[in-house]
Amino acid sequence: MAKSKSIILIHGNFVNNISWAKWKNHYEQKGYTVYTPANPGHEGIPTDLRKQVHPALIRTGFIDVVNNIVELINSLPEKPLVIGHSMAGMAAMKLLELDKVAAAVSIDGAPPKNVFPPFATLKSVIPAFGFFSGKDYFMGSRDWYDKCFFNTLPSGEKAAAFESFAVPESFKVSRELVLNSFSNIDFKKAHNPILFIGGGSDNIFPPDLTTTLANKYKDDNSRVDLKIFQGKSHFICGENGWEVVADYILDWYEKL
Repeated sequence: MAKSKSIILIHGNFVNNISWAKWKNHYEQKGYTVYTPANPGHEGIPTDLRKQVHPALIRTGFIDVVNNIVELINSLPEKPLVIGHSMAGMAAMKLLELDKVAAAVSIDGAPPKNVFPPFATLKSVIPAFGFFSGKDYFMGSRDWYDKCFFNTLPSGEKAAAFESFAVPESFKVSRELVLNSFSNIDFKKAHNPILFIGGGSDNIFPPDLTTTLANKYKDDNSRVDLKIFQGKSHFICGENGWEVVADYILDWYEKL
């Protein structure tokens, strides 16, 4: 297949596009044009966003995230390689279903509405739905990030990771993922190639869930691949060794 030279990196919940800065530079050095859009309501510096929530944040849902990327894709000369992390892994699956991508990669991706998550996922992310919250948005505590997001980092690095990347999150994104029919995936539909990447020590979307998602696809003529990186947390794209993950993806893509 002809390879697009455009890559879109989509950030997931609880962080913003700053989390992709090293990946963007890494792929640009390999000759790609790389886009790292902020999801609506996530534009800014994490330290500033924690002090003053973006005014558009609480209005932002999963559908807005996908439509924001569709608008970007429609402005490009060719279908891109789309790589999404966490919630955006599900966005990558949706964009694949919509035939908007040359290929898709879901890293530690969220499940669609029509795949029930494991207990470990529910335990980690229930607070992010805000069903019992008096607040307008979710802001994970240091302890929540340490246990759910940065659990494989050395203890001395966890505070710096929180300071650099943690941002408030919209309840509406999580709610639309589990309640809105837009968030279903048609696993029988023919599609372009997709790669699922999982972190073996992910406490939000564990590797068994990543494996389940890959195995859901049923079209025999459509390519689905899976790779679990042992010892990696939900912060797989930021913790030491992220380059190995980034290069694995690009190698997979360039060999299609």
